[in-house]
Amino acid sequence: MDLGTTSIVASSVGAAASFAAVMVARRALRARTDARTLAEVVERQRDLPRSIHPVIDADVCIGSLSCLKSCPEGDILGIVDGAAHLVHADHCIGHGRCAAECPVGAITLVFGTARRGVDLPEVDEFFESSRPGVHVVGELGGMGLIKNAIRQGLQCAEHLARLPGHGRPGAADVVIVGAGPAGLATALGANQAGLSYRLLEQSTLGGAVAHYPRQKVVMSETVELPFYGKFGKRRISKEELLESFEEMVARGGLTVDEGVKVLGVEGEDGAFEVVTQESGRIRAGKVVLAVGRRGTPRRLGVPGEELAKVTYMLADPDQYRGSRVLVVGGGDAALETALQLAEVGAGVTLSYRGEALGRCREENRTRVGAFAAAGKLRLVLASQVKSIEEEAVTLAIAAAEERIPNDWVIVSIGGELPVELLASCGVGMRRYFGEAPGAHRHGADGARERMLQQGLAKDRVQRRFDRRLALAFALVGVAILALLAWKGRRYYPLPFAERRLSPEHRLLRSAGPWGHGVGIAATLFMLSNFLYAARKHFAFMEDWGRIRSWLHFHVFVGFMSPLVIAFHAAFQSRNLLATGTAGALLVVVVTGIIGRFIYGLVPADGGKALELEELHARFVRLRDEVEPLLDRARDPSRLRALFERMTAPIARGSLPLLLLELPFLALSARAGLVRVRRLFPSREAFQGFRDAYQRMRRLRVQIGFYRSLKRLLGGWRVFHASLAVFLVLAIAAHIAVSLYLGYGIFR
Repeated sequence: MDLGTTSIVASSVGAAASFAAVMVARRALRARTDARTLAEVVERQRDLPRSIHPVIDADVCIGSLSCLKSCPEGDILGIVDGAAHLVHADHCIGHGRCAAECPVGAITLVFGTARRGVDLPEVDEFFESSRPGVHVVGELGGMGLIKNAIRQGLQCAEHLARLPGHGRPGAADVVIVGAGPAGLATALGANQAGLSYRLLEQSTLGGAVAHYPRQKVVMSETVELPFYGKFGKRRISKEELLESFEEMVARGGLTVDEGVKVLGVEGEDGAFEVVTQESGRIRAGKVVLAVGRRGTPRRLGVPGEELAKVTYMLADPDQYRGSRVLVVGGGDAALETALQLAEVGAGVTLSYRGEALGRCREENRTRVGAFAAAGKLRLVLASQVKSIEEEAVTLAIAAAEERIPNDWVIVSIGGELPVELLASCGVGMRRYFGEAPGAHRHGADGARERMLQQGLAKDRVQRRFDRRLALAFALVGVAILALLAWKGRRYYPLPFAERRLSPEHRLLRSAGPWGHGVGIAATLFMLSNFLYAARKHFAFMEDWGRIRSWLHFHVFVGFMSPLVIAFHAAFQSRNLLATGTAGALLVVVVTGIIGRFIYGLVPADGGKALELEELHARFVRLRDEVEPLLDRARDPSRLRALFERMTAPIARGSLPLLLLELPFLALSARAGLVRVRRLFPSREAFQGFRDAYQRMRRLRVQIGFYRSLKRLLGGWRVFHASLAVFLVLAIAAHIAVSLYLGYGIFR
């Protein structure tokens, strides 16, 4: 080994070590900052999310942290105790991008929290309400964002198109109530599927959007629409949005019945009559409610609110120029109203009952603070309106009251659910406490089992796709290795000393045409593994496939790279640089396997490792959910015996012993399932039991691995990433040295 090679290897190691140190320092700094921020948020009681929000299952999370950079709102998620955590819950508005970007499905979007529930219509996974045949999409169902509302409308239409019973004479296949984003998307989807429809809107095209203030800017991510193509952009004004809606109607050939108010829905699924105020009764097979929550503004309930000076929306800021205006509310709508009024020269007072503006976007909060500091508006926190008079308003501020001269009052404190419409349509309501959309869809009796079955069915579909993708990658890998092995079947088995005498030596050696070509292809193939990291970090790659599929590709390339490189090297190593490169590649693969398949075995919750008592409580809850499935078997006692035997905690032991025991535990579990399969009356019942049983077995394994894996995996990501950097440097050095020393393919 010469001094130059040693220097190259040492330099590469030093660079990788420096990268590791920087990575550890940055992550530690971010974690300390996020933990401090979370503590401040909790102390100010701003840790309750406003709408649908993510819950991270740290039992499944592998720590890729791809979710951190996915949210359009910025740093909503952070790192707390080494795992992703919802830090700025009060800033989360339910984009759902974090869930889509999680490569292992560890994030679930839920409504409400254990401390504060959210009242919403009961719907199932197809948005069907408690009344069969009546579906709820968009803002009314909790999806206020334009992108989410549009996607719900498209999904609902796709589901309705698959149902039988279309084409009844004199009846529309579906009547859609509301011509906002969700209603228009539902109509486009229905039109594309060949369904007849009626699109009813009590106001004008756009629904609540049409009543936004002039030049109000909203955010909408790109969504693919039938007949229209890509819709939306990062920031779009009300006027642009309405123009897009009009173009959507024109391209899709839609007909919108404006000025038609729906009073109720009569009849039954497949034979509904939608009762309207202007158009009488409209027959329909299905009904989709796509109305918003803004139709019934929430009122203050104070004396004087009935005065003409009180309004609940801002249509044209210019009409208030030079007037004294009180804006009530602390959400984005209230803040944007106050800002627009201040910009046109109105004297604005913004009153909010909270001690801090915690229900708005950071951008709006910052602008209001700047306007208040510059004297362009007055911000009065911890205040409430006591009474409204013709020329004044009285505010209660702390323990005192202040009478403020006033011309107009704009109340922007949200809207009430259209309870009367929902009741007339027979749609039931429930309060969600940290539950996914569709939870308890069919009421208390049997709901747990049905929801469990629905969730497991979704999981099975996803797992089936993942298995097929993994099988495809495996077949491709086997084909590549078979081709390489067949090409060198007479050369590679020869002893190294005899290879020079083989007529294939000139072709298959590392510097030969074939060996050199394999090396180039293997290098490019290996470097393609960084596409997974790029997919996580660059927004323009978000449309290049699901992050979960990219993870499968990442694992496939990781497994294949050292095998293909071995063919390039003709299964021998002649220098330290090549050996170091191969060793680094092997360690990168091993740490990747640890991160992908074993990291999830460390049980945690919200970034904090769970104690055994907490795991046991989770285990008990799961057993309670499985009880109805056990009773469906012909011999429930045998199933309970299987559960007692296979879900008992694993005895604590060394990590190598536990790793060796894991395959045998899996085989034993499968054998037990085979023995009890005939006890179930149907295949679906057995699948539900099997999936729940596997989840319980997973908890058992997690308990056994608890203490051992915590220590091992604390720094696996640093090793994995830093050695990947070393690998790139080593490959570059290997190529450079080869070119410098004049290694040619025909020598």
